[in-house]
Amino acid sequence: MKHMDYGLTEDQRHIQELARKIGKDKILPVRAQLDESEEFPWAIMNTLAEVGLFGIYIPEEYGGSGADYTSYCLALEEITRACGSTGLTYEAHISLGCMPINYFGTEEQKREYLPQLCSGESIGSFGLTEPEAGSDAGGTKTTAVLDNGEWVINGSKCFITNASYAKFVTITAVTDKDRGTRGISDIIVPTGTPGFTVRAGYEKLGLHGSNTTELFFDNVRVPEKNLVGERGAGYKQFLIVLDGGRIAIGAMGVGIAQACLDAALKYAKERVQFGQPIGKFQAIQFKLADMAMNIELARTMYLKAAWLKDTGQPYTQEASYAKLFGSEMATKAALDAIQ
Repeated sequence: MKHMDYGLTEDQRHIQELARKIGKDKILPVRAQLDESEEFPWAIMNTLAEVGLFGIYIPEEYGGSGADYTSYCLALEEITRACGSTGLTYEAHISLGCMPINYFGTEEQKREYLPQLCSGESIGSFGLTEPEAGSDAGGTKTTAVLDNGEWVINGSKCFITNASYAKFVTITAVTDKDRGTRGISDIIVPTGTPGFTVRAGYEKLGLHGSNTTELFFDNVRVPEKNLVGERGAGYKQFLIVLDGGRIAIGAMGVGIAQACLDAALKYAKERVQFGQPIGKFQAIQFKLADMAMNIELARTMYLKAAWLKDTGQPYTQEASYAKLFGSEMATKAALDAIQ
């Protein structure tokens, strides 16, 4: 195993600071409004695209910044720290929208689709989840049948992020129904294709500024060349895509928890009870110390997972730890902050 270096490189630190500044200057002032109005944060996305964060992990030859995965996760933590909805929009754009094409697309697909994603011309979206399929991806019911050089797609998807603002969605569909998980493929479907409907309208408990949709396919026809990678390799492909996504979700958890700690610390210094700020009381100090400790542990875990990915080592287990611990820790930090 390679020796682990805990210090960030100059490039990584620069990206972290850039994202933190955008979070503070552009996102924080409008986050409450985004949540109330449920509007899509176009202005913020355009800013992220302008400074190169929208294609942060994509190679430069396809319009990206060519940074490492650690840099992406650091940027994501800072963006999510400013606003959970905006963080989710950004995470789904890169982890789910860009990665299938970046990892498995043909040269032609990369040249056609990745520059649109990096420039912000299109927002990235990935159609995996169905009423019976998501974590159980083998339960995919959407089908794609080859007919005269075109895929004919029928079925539906639910809980799909960003699709209302995407020019195309990479979706999973069963192309060989007798082959189980080896019969699932990934196919790029432009959103304007006849028979393809995107519908937003979920009532959610939170993340109101993030676009969550249903997708419907009624004899949608796309060219055979829209197949991503090999026919039947879709299941294998999206397991790899989701592995990287888990690290990113871990980073989001840290961003949310850090925002909770920021708010709780500020309040503990301002709120006076029994003649002194409540931050002077040991019970409050314990809560703040626990939050700080868990945030640091979760951050170390996602950075380790990202480092393993960047150095070409197996990272599946560490990515799972980062996601599980990061998300549970964020929930607890939010509850403690409210207390």
